Amino acid sequence: MSRIGVFPASGGLGSSIVTHLLELVSASQLTLIARKPESLADAADAGATIRRADYDDPATIERAFEGIDILMLISYASFEIEHRVKAHKIAILAAQKSGVKHIFYSSLGFAGDYSDKSVAHVMGAHLQTEEFLANLPGTTTYTVVREGLYSESFPIYTNWFDLRAPVAEIKIAHDGSGAGVAWVKRDELGEATARLVERYATATGGNPVEEFPYVNKIVLLTGPRVLSLAESVEVLGRAVGKEVRIAPVTVDEYAKLDHKGLHTYHGVNLAREWATAWEAIRRGETAVVTPTLKEILGREPEDYETTIRGLLV
Repeated sequence: MSRIGVFPASGGLGSSIVTHLLELVSASQLTLIARKPESLADAADAGATIRRADYDDPATIERAFEGIDILMLISYASFEIEHRVKAHKIAILAAQKSGVKHIFYSSLGFAGDYSDKSVAHVMGAHLQTEEFLANLPGTTTYTVVREGLYSESFPIYTNWFDLRAPVAEIKIAHDGSGAGVAWVKRDELGEATARLVERYATATGGNPVEEFPYVNKIVLLTGPRVLSLAESVEVLGRAVGKEVRIAPVTVDEYAKLDHKGLHTYHGVNLAREWATAWEAIRRGETAVVTPTLKEILGREPEDYETTIRGLLV
C-alpha cells in the first residue's frame, strides 16, 4: 500500500485534494503536512498522519516526507519567481532524499498547449520548477498537473471585482476581446488531481511507470469552453444583476491604481508584473481546452457561470 503525502495540505486547492483523497483511499494511507497542522484535525480524527512543515522554514521540510512514496506537492503561494522556485527545489530535493518515488506538482494553466514558454510572470516559477523536475537526477519520477485558471480566481483578473459590492467598470490592461480563458472550478481540479494520485497509487501489477500515462509528463486540466474576458465580465454582471463592463487602461495606469497591497509580495509591489497575465491571455495561452478533466471526472465539468452564481449562494 503506497503512502501518499500532501504538502501543503491546506489552502483552497490543497484542502480540496485532501477531501477527495479521503473519499478514494484509506485515511491511514495519508500523511498530511501543513504550516498549521491544527487545521487538519478532521483528517487526523479519520486516521491520517499529520505533520508540520512550512515552505518558509526549510528546516521543517528536511524530514517532512519520510516514509512517503507519493508526494502531492502544491506550489508555494506567491507571485515571485526566485523565492518561489527556491522553496520548490528545497521541497523536491528533501522528498527525493527521503525516498519519495513519485512527485505530483501543481502547476498553472498558462503557457498554452503544453508549451514551455509563457509571457505571464505568474507562470515563471512554475516553468522553472517543471524544468527542475524534468532534469532531476536519480529514479524519482514526476507528474506535472497544470491546473487551469480557477473560476473562483476571477477577482485577480478583473481588478478585484467583488460580487458583494460590484462596480460598473473594471479597469484592467486588456480590452476584453480576443482569446480568453477556459475557466475551471477549483474543486473539480482538486477532485481530478486526487483521482490522478489515487490512480498512480493503485496501478495494477505494481508498475505505475508502465500503467500510468502521465509518468514524467505534463497533464493540462481545463474547463469545458473558452470565454473571452468580455464574456467573463458579462457573466459577472448577470450574476449580480448589474451592467458591468471593462474599461481598458494601460499597464502604467493599472500599476498606479490603488490595489490595497494585494499585488505586494514581501514588500515589493508587483502590479506591473501581474499585468503580464493579460498579455498571456491576449496571446491565447489560456484559451486551450483539453478533454482530460472530463475524462478523469467521468462527467462534464461545471461551466463558469454556474460556479460564479454558486459563489453568491
